[in-house]
Parts: sequence; structure tokens; C-alpha cells
Amino acid sequence: MAGESKGSRSAASVVEVAGHQVRLSSPDRVCFPGPGYTKRDVFDYYLAVGDGIMRALRDRPTTLQRFPDGVDGEMFFQKRVPARGVPPWLGTARIAFPSGRTADELCPADLAHVAWAAQMSTVVFHPWPVRSADVDRPDELRIDLDPQPGTDFTDAVEAAGEVRAMLDELGATGYPKTSGGRGVHVYLRIPPRWTFTEVRRAAIAFARELQRRRPDLVTTAWWKEERGRKVFVDYNQTARDRTIACAYSLRANARATVSTPVTWDELTQVEPDDFDLRTVPPRLASLGDPHAGIDDTPWDISPLLGWADRDERDGSGDLPYPPDHPKMPGEPRRVQPSRARPVADS
Repeated sequence: MAGESKGSRSAASVVEVAGHQVRLSSPDRVCFPGPGYTKRDVFDYYLAVGDGIMRALRDRPTTLQRFPDGVDGEMFFQKRVPARGVPPWLGTARIAFPSGRTADELCPADLAHVAWAAQMSTVVFHPWPVRSADVDRPDELRIDLDPQPGTDFTDAVEAAGEVRAMLDELGATGYPKTSGGRGVHVYLRIPPRWTFTEVRRAAIAFARELQRRRPDLVTTAWWKEERGRKVFVDYNQTARDRTIACAYSLRANARATVSTPVTWDELTQVEPDDFDLRTVPPRLASLGDPHAGIDDTPWDISPLLGWADRDERDGSGDLPYPPDHPKMPGEPRRVQPSRARPVADS
């Protein structure tokens, strides 16, 4: 529970959250200029959706997307908690980047960690798909359906329907949410038994099968010039150090939309603008969290790894990694097709 212990709305105050004292300074600073939402509004929003966002963030190393001057100002991603000037109770987890460098990221153990981040002008929370108990083995498979130019949210929803059908065939339970923009995310809880490389391989196999079934609708092409007017299945969101705005995170846009969990049946009836800073807290309070059962059904990805083996036998191996990753074994040339030069015969 949270309650203001001293101070006024315009002055700095101290708020009790999850048994900790969290300072809120400059509460009237405008964060979203369009609707006029302030830092206090953002802070109160995250307290109001505490159960939902902690389900998404608990024990996960989390990158903070901060906007000290509001969403129209400069932004930066904070991947390291400062060594000084932070509360003694603030938890961190050490993660390793593809380069081999490490960082101690915020690792929320309770809602006070989220409140502290909001005080630091965090608008968007980007958790890793791992828990602090094993930061090298994901426990979440994320399917990111990203509409390309010429497509929109309706197309992403149609692609999500195909995802649902495939998951039903596999005996897996997927949990959809809006991205807060035009896209749709589907999450699956998995046992933390596989490496990032293996989970990414499974995601590629799933994406390729989805593309086979609906080549008119979805694509796995990494290079934008090859995607066309389709929904891109961003398999690289499962690569190490790639993150997605979590469930109940605000998005840094003019409308202050929220990446919001929905039921499969709801997904065909909603629009991204239905969910924002004002509408989501009462929705969560009245309807509950559609992702409430996500931890109850971890799914073994072995069938997808079997699909990956089949694809490799058929000549479809790895796909390009993001540009900040080192060259990986078996990865094709990381060159835009229109700029690629033929490989000389040996």
C-alpha cells in the first residue's frame, strides 16, 4: 500500500510504498504535454497498476527509459543503477551484454522499485526475459508482431489470430497484449532451461512456420526493403539485450498509451488508444489482469527446436542478428541485400 506521509502536491513529498520510503520531487513537472499529465500522474499511475506491472517486472533485470524533461524532451536508456545516491534497499541484477561487458540493472523485488524509477522520470520499463536467479536462461518467449508501412493494428491482430491457432496446436498458452502502438505482443512462459541462442532459434522456427501459413500477411525478412506491406515477426526480440516494453508500461507518445494485456477475445474488439494512463487503472481494478495466470503454464519449447532442426536440414539456417551483436556462428552475411556484393567463388 502507498500513502503520502508529508509534503504537498506541488512540493517534494515522501510516499510509503511496499514498506519503503520513496521521495517524489517536482511532482507538477509536465511529462505528457498533450493531455497535461505530470510526473505525479505517472507516479500515481504505476502505484495504481502495481499488481499487474509487478507480475511483469518482478525479479527481472530492467532497463529504464527516462525522460527528465517530459516525453517531448531528450530521452536516454539507463542500464546501470548508479553506485551512489540510491536507496540501500534497491535491488539489482548483473547482466552481460553481447560485447561481454556487464551492468548492474534495476531488478524490482517490490513496487517501491517501480516507484523509485518513476521518481527518476522513467516512463517506459524494458525488462529482460530472464529472472535474477539465472540471467542467462530466458523464462519468457516473446512474439513481437510489428506492422510495416501500409499495414496497421488490424493486420497485427489478424496475425495474432494465426499465432493463437498455432499455439493451440502445440498445446501452448500464449498471453497477448497491445504494444501501446500499432503492434501486438504475445508472451509464453517457458522453463529457464535454454540459452538466449536456443530460445531465439525457437522463435525463428515459429516465425517461419507462421510465414509459411500466411505468406500474404507476415514476413520474417530482417531487411526492411524485403518486408513489403506485411507484419514483421521480430524474432530478434529474443536476442540477448533486446527488450520490449512490459505489460502495463506507459509508452512515450503524445497520448500516454499503455502496453495492455487483453484476452484473446478482446483483442479483436479493441484499439490501442483505448488504453492509456487514465483508463487502464480502473480497468485493472474492475476486470483483473488477463495475464494473471501466465506463471502457471510454462511450456517446453522442444517442438520448436525440432522445427528449427527441420528447417536447417531443408536449407533454412540462421537469420541476421541486430547490428550491435558480434558475428555469430552460422549467421548469414549481415549486409543489406541491395548493397551486397556477390561472394567470389573460391
